[in-house]
Amino acid sequence: MKTLQLTKSLFLIFIFSLSFISLSSCKAKNSLLSDSKKEVINIIHKVNQHWQAGHPYTVRAFWDNAAYHSGNMEAYFLTGKEAYREYSEKWAEHNEWMGAKSVDKSRWRYHYGENDLYVLFGDWQTCFQTYIDLYNIEPKEHKIDRAKEVMYYQMSTENKDYWWWADGLYMAMPVMTKLYKLTADEGFLEKLQEYYQFAEELMYDEEYALFYRDAKYVYPKEPTINGKKNFWSRGNGWVFAAYAKVMQDLPEDNAFRKTIEQRFVAMAASLKKIQQEDGYWTRSLLDSEHAPGPETSGTAFFTYAYFWGINNGLLDEKEYLPTAAKAWSYLSKTALQDDNSIGYVQPIGERAIPGQTVNAKSTANFGVGAFLLAACELARYLD
Repeated sequence: MKTLQLTKSLFLIFIFSLSFISLSSCKAKNSLLSDSKKEVINIIHKVNQHWQAGHPYTVRAFWDNAAYHSGNMEAYFLTGKEAYREYSEKWAEHNEWMGAKSVDKSRWRYHYGENDLYVLFGDWQTCFQTYIDLYNIEPKEHKIDRAKEVMYYQMSTENKDYWWWADGLYMAMPVMTKLYKLTADEGFLEKLQEYYQFAEELMYDEEYALFYRDAKYVYPKEPTINGKKNFWSRGNGWVFAAYAKVMQDLPEDNAFRKTIEQRFVAMAASLKKIQQEDGYWTRSLLDSEHAPGPETSGTAFFTYAYFWGINNGLLDEKEYLPTAAKAWSYLSKTALQDDNSIGYVQPIGERAIPGQTVNAKSTANFGVGAFLLAACELARYLD
């Protein structure tokens, strides 16, 4: 009988300890994050509905619009709001489920270009992420025919230098992992690794675990005004977010995934050290004087990736929650405006520009998409 009573006592102590740990964890979260999941979802709806009300879906399938739609689709997956899916579906139909529309493969190009010949340029492939998501919701082959045609042709070439700028990793890497998950074709993973290795050899800085925007900026070229290495915030935001997106579709035992995990964790540690006190990252990451003041798009992509890493067990919650929470505080209290627009988004460009004005009225489609990604991943954390 005494043995039984002792066992019961130990069991009750164990349950009490678990409850205490859980309660302590909740208190820790509450001290860092003032918003509940319901409040975050409410913010998502206000921001997204405000954007869609003022911006028709009849726009081209270039990277900036496509980046918004990647956030819109995440909002749909989180909330199930049918209007969000319909908005992206109509955009895809408007663009005939294509990016650049040339059909003459002999003329297809992949260096920078905004006309229909640049089919192999990653900025015209970002849209395929949304098309594949829409296909997975309601499978109809015409939704992914062009994505498969383009990417299979690209992989048939001997070229490896398709991703010559940091943004390209967000634009195209997730397309290849999504197609791999859809087709189980290992060729997508083989080419993914080849293209990524080229990009890393070209732009990656081992010392800081960060990417230069492209080869033009590799130090000592184009230093900051104080002579420091010039790492562009949004450029690294694209990469950090791309890592998170790619790992969603890569098998956990895949050798290349292990490489991506290592790069992801290293980048998280590096970015943590250079976050500003108010939660944002400046446009030039190492030199806050180069282009001072808050910037939302890079900060939002970082926030998304931090919460994704915590949610998926790659980043230690105790170590990185303060960083992510502080970033969200900036996004929700400074970037988010009273009219539900998203401000302090650096305009389209490729670098931090001294003297460029970025203020509460500075907004853009890709900045809204990044904000939605961050808010959705936070909501999943709060769940």
